[in-house]
Amino acid sequence: MQNVNTMPAVVVPANPRGLNGGLWAVQVLLAVFFLAAGATKLTAPVETLQQQMPWVAGSLGGAVRFIGLMEVLGAIGLILPAATRILPRLTPLAAAGLATVMLLATLTHISRGEFGLIPVTGITAGLAVFVAWGRGARVPVVPRA
Repeated sequence: MQNVNTMPAVVVPANPRGLNGGLWAVQVLLAVFFLAAGATKLTAPVETLQQQMPWVAGSLGGAVRFIGLMEVLGAIGLILPAATRILPRLTPLAAAGLATVMLLATLTHISRGEFGLIPVTGITAGLAVFVAWGRGARVPVVPRA
């Protein structure tokens, strides 16, 4: 009698080509999002930012420029190292850094009672984790020889 609870001996991995294309799509999407958000935080007058983002008027207001700089650098890190294949191991690190920024943003919004923003920060963090995992473990970009 055959045991029906046995797992197959061979597990077929996901198509790396399809995963690679999906990762690139998410990387570009996140890069555009973070470049726009970071550039706004770096260049807009603080008074304008306070009207658009209530947390800027709070205790983290002084960090808004630093957060913007990290978002811009993270956006660059999502694309440039992988696209040029120069130090491509920086791409999953940039994604992990952006995921951390979004996790901290989620916690900030929870502490301020700004629950409407949590889906955006949560989804963005999840996408960044996906890129960090995909580029770090599943489909890393091969460095130039």
